[in-house]
Amino acid sequence: MNDRKQHVVKMAHQLFIDKGFQATSIQDILDYSGISKGTFYNYFSSKSELMIAIFKMTYADLEKQRNELLIGQDRTDIEIFIKQIELQLKTNRKNKLITLFEEVLVSNDIDLKQFIDQGRINNIRWIYERLLDIFGETKKPYLLDCAIMFMGLLRDNIKFFHIAHDTNANIGQVVRYSVRRLVNLVDELAETDEQLIQPEQLESWLPDCRKPDQIFQKKLHHSIYMMKNLLRHNEEQSKYMELLDFIEEELLDSKSPRKFLIESALLSLKAVDGSVWEKEWEPLEKLVEDFFKSEDEK
Repeated sequence: MNDRKQHVVKMAHQLFIDKGFQATSIQDILDYSGISKGTFYNYFSSKSELMIAIFKMTYADLEKQRNELLIGQDRTDIEIFIKQIELQLKTNRKNKLITLFEEVLVSNDIDLKQFIDQGRINNIRWIYERLLDIFGETKKPYLLDCAIMFMGLLRDNIKFFHIAHDTNANIGQVVRYSVRRLVNLVDELAETDEQLIQPEQLESWLPDCRKPDQIFQKKLHHSIYMMKNLLRHNEEQSKYMELLDFIEEELLDSKSPRKFLIESALLSLKAVDGSVWEKEWEPLEKLVEDFFKSEDEK
């Protein structure tokens, strides 16, 4: 995500926290972030898509930080898992995600609700995979059940611990208490050989959304990277970088990539002089052409 788009996302995030998602208008966002309506719609097709971008940016940052906690560490160390869960809870609190989730869930926005549902399932999958790291293949049949029960246990423990104490209470105490109960759950289910939901069920729960295949993603990333390298000394570098970022995000992240906008961006990029640039521009144009051809054939 380019710097300008990140700025809009951060400004809108603050507005949604201060005023609420429903009460914040697109004009409020334009005024607060200092952009035009045309720029807004160049980035987002709606306020809901902007909200999804907020969630995505927060999740991406969380994932990066969770992965950094594993660098050079033993993946089977349950202490690392505890730190990752604490990090997730602190991220949720810092970004007021629970408040935003609750407002979305009482709205009538189907896309937003589906996105949050998918996020919950992805979180369950992440916990399941971390439990697999910690407890190993022998406990695998029981770990999806344990991941689901752990999330419910943790959520209610936090809620009632805060009621009993205060909102600034030590979250680490709740996490450690809940993880100890989780260890007991894993051992008990393995001993009794009880299973409610098979781990294979996870994949069928994930929404069947359109995602470009891995080969296409790699080719697109490479093409964009090569073109950005050529722009390092161009006087209008920022303008063209923004166009390349837009094309990449639209093709990989948008639910319905807007062909006319991508073609317009490509046309603007074509204006850059140089035979070397033309050599790199043509493969990108071909990738875009093949992408929409495959979409039409579906």
